[in-house]
Amino acid sequence: MPSFEIIGAFVLGGLFWLWFESTRVREIAVARARSQCHVHEVQFLDDTVALATIKLARDEDGHVALRRTYTFEYSDTGNNRQPGNIVMLGRVVQFLNFSPQLAGADITLH
Repeated sequence: MPSFEIIGAFVLGGLFWLWFESTRVREIAVARARSQCHVHEVQFLDDTVALATIKLARDEDGHVALRRTYTFEYSDTGNNRQPGNIVMLGRVVQFLNFSPQLAGADITLH
């Protein structure tokens, strides 16, 4: 097998792993946003989160991981849309934020 094909196989394998891991992290973000909306007694709209940013960062142990910021929307009255976001470092929720209209809704998780 020529080296070009081996390198291509590794690149495709890496892309598949990134896609698979990103899907899993997104599922964790959706579940956490949904549960926090339930705790705050607001509606989690569209039942989804959207990737806003992705970059490299270090976790508490100094390991390099992907830091993903997702946005979502919720409604506190049923007639409006409020923004929220959730920051994931690897598979760990680092921070979850509801808009300022929902008092005391910043949640820092470690």
